[in-house]
Amino acid sequence: MASFSLFRNFSVLIHILVWGVLGLSLLLFQPLTWRVELPDQFWIKQGVLFLLLVSAFYLNALLWVPRLLFRNKYTLFIALNVATVFIVAYVIQRFEVWINLRELMEKAYQARKASGVVRSEKWIDFFSLILTLMVLGISTSVTAVQNWHRDKQLRQSLEREKVKSELSFLKAQINPHFFFNTLNNIYALTVIDGEAARESIHKLSRMMRYVLYETQQTTVMLSHEIAFVQDYIQLMKLRLTDKVSVKFEQPSPLHDVPIAPMLLLPFIENAFKHGVSAVEPSCITISIKQQGRQLHLEVQNSLFTDKKVTLDDSNGIGLANTRRRLDLLYSDRYNLTVNENTSDNKYQVDLKLEVA
Repeated sequence: MASFSLFRNFSVLIHILVWGVLGLSLLLFQPLTWRVELPDQFWIKQGVLFLLLVSAFYLNALLWVPRLLFRNKYTLFIALNVATVFIVAYVIQRFEVWINLRELMEKAYQARKASGVVRSEKWIDFFSLILTLMVLGISTSVTAVQNWHRDKQLRQSLEREKVKSELSFLKAQINPHFFFNTLNNIYALTVIDGEAARESIHKLSRMMRYVLYETQQTTVMLSHEIAFVQDYIQLMKLRLTDKVSVKFEQPSPLHDVPIAPMLLLPFIENAFKHGVSAVEPSCITISIKQQGRQLHLEVQNSLFTDKKVTLDDSNGIGLANTRRRLDLLYSDRYNLTVNENTSDNKYQVDLKLEVA
């Protein structure tokens, strides 16, 4: 609110400054260069012309431009502007006649050599006509630019709100998707190993605290995100058989930088969901590396025909939403490559993200 008031006050000062310069240069300074003792009536006429120009400017800026030009009523807008130009010129000319300015100016110049100020009688004042036309043109241009700027700010504000709402919706979809899968794993584990199930519940509660509290911010530290991923991997390993090999590599040393929360998990979750077999040997490799400002996540898992899934598969809610979150948050700062069948029959996801 304070910034708006400051902007409004600044805008008022700009208007005062512009009108001051116009009045001094065109209506005051220029006549003084004529080196003639001008009558008082001349300055009265200049004052009247100044007031007419100011009135025409704001009448056009506040009424005709927003109500006619911006509503595509071009004919009426042009007609009113043309009428204003001629009315101002005519009024000034008649005012000069009324205050007998012509004769007074002739006396001031002693009627010698048609100085240029002494003119034959005309029904309009051409100087006022040109000046009014210029003022109306400036008025239209300034108002159009201000309106375009306001519309641009409004569009940007609405776009930010839309993105913010969409991100909240997408994250709300990702989190339940993860917890449903994890709870199913713990349920299966209670039948096999009660102690391992209790350990899993402890890890899950720690992960839930992370999701419920830390991820409410727009970003979290990379170290926290990696710790969350590590807890998830350890939790998933508890239910795996010896036929599954899981390798996890994290940055060493770690350069802590902000990152969008829950951004890496869906790719890793997908590997455990679709790259594990109870009867066939399988392998999951997860690598998180840093190189300068770039964060590199590579996830590989064994490929099984009956479990094949792509990023755009309707069952992969987390993955589809993660792609959308990347588009919204990192637009031109990420590169996501998916190879659904490598030479050694692996499903590979490669994400390169500029995070700092």
